[in-house]
Amino acid sequence: MLTQLSQLVQEFGADAVVKNEAIPNEQNEAVLKETSNSIFSSLQKIASQADLSQIAGILQGKDIDKNNPVIHEITNQVSSSLTEKLGINSATATSTATAMIPKILGSLIAKANDPKDNSLNISDILSSLTGGDSPENAGIMEAISTYGIHFGLDQNADGKVDLDDAVELTKKGGLGGMLGKLFGK
Repeated sequence: MLTQLSQLVQEFGADAVVKNEAIPNEQNEAVLKETSNSIFSSLQKIASQADLSQIAGILQGKDIDKNNPVIHEITNQVSSSLTEKLGINSATATSTATAMIPKILGSLIAKANDPKDNSLNISDILSSLTGGDSPENAGIMEAISTYGIHFGLDQNADGKVDLDDAVELTKKGGLGGMLGKLFGK
């Protein structure tokens, strides 16, 4: 996901960064890279602290609501990071992040929801944000996928238990209930 995110930042950074006279040309690449990293870490932070349904709700939407608290949080994190790590003026960092974030996330959403584009889907995004690709998590996810159907965890009736089902469960009361069902509590 970070690769796709970086590509989108490059694409939408042309106007907001490269053509921005307030950002020195020698910092353009660093600003774009830091923007990608900061967006990704912001999404990871939100995924670890909040209900996954917040991120899934954004990813499943058709348009980005600039007033959404998650969008505000990501924008603030990116602008703070640009100011702290690269010394970009605070006003410039804020206007740059405000100009890019909705476009980047809107394009990410479009890619994730496009049935013709197999490069990215919502499950992959959520998995990368929650560390689902790590070896430790792979064993847990494999066990949940294998045995979860028997415990009624397949929330969307697609024949497998995955992050889409976890998102549905968070809407219905949380992952604690899902794991409780799985482990008989």
